[in-house]
Formats: sequence, C-alpha cells, structure tokens
Amino acid sequence: MKKILTMVAAMLGLATTAAADPAEGVWQTQVDDGAYAHVTISTCGNAVCGTIGRTFESDGEYESENIGRQIVIDMVPQGDGSYEGRVWRPSNDKIYIGKMDLEGDRLRLRGCVLGGLICSSQTWARIQ
Repeated sequence: MKKILTMVAAMLGLATTAAADPAEGVWQTQVDDGAYAHVTISTCGNAVCGTIGRTFESDGEYESENIGRQIVIDMVPQGDGSYEGRVWRPSNDKIYIGKMDLEGDRLRLRGCVLGGLICSSQTWARIQ
C-alpha cells in the first residue's frame, strides 16, 4: 500500500510541475539615467514578473532603493515569444502598459502611454 501511495504522489507531483518559461533568468537592462540593473524574471501565476536584484552605475555596483522592486509586472505569454502586461520605469516612478518580445538571449521591452501612442523601449541581454 505504501508503494502505491508513493507512486501516486510522485505522479501527481510530475503532473503539476510547470515547464519553465523561456523568459525566466537574469537579464541586464540598458542604461537609463546613468544606471542599469540585473533583473530576475520568474513565473508569477500564469505570467512572468521581473524583480531588480542588483544595480550598477559608472563607478560599479551600488545599493539602490529599487533593489527588490518589481519592474516587469504580470507579463502574460501571448505565443511566439511575445508577452503583454506592465512595466515600471524607476527613473520616473511610472508604470506603463508593457509588451515584451523574446528572441534568443535578447528581450525587448516596450512601455507605452496614451493607448500606445507614445512608447519607449529597451533591449535587455540575458546574463544567466
């Protein structure tokens, strides 16, 4: 009986294990207002979210108040490496309607206002 329960538990564990999202990993942002960050992207429900883990400026690494803040917010996969959600821009503390496109080790993020009339973008590089 123990063997059967162990097998059933193992099978249920395998059935509920989600596959990793291809955007998961650590990404380096482009420089914005003289600084850049390493952002860890991981799954959050049925989406991916990105949190600032390390921050850098021209003199090297520094302890920003933004470490631990979410910069990629609820990006839901749309298929073919595209995502839709929100992005936070630390330099002006604003949250934008966001889109993200994954191509290999490059991640292009766009944040837009006014229904997509005005957009800004960055391309991040995978570092891990």
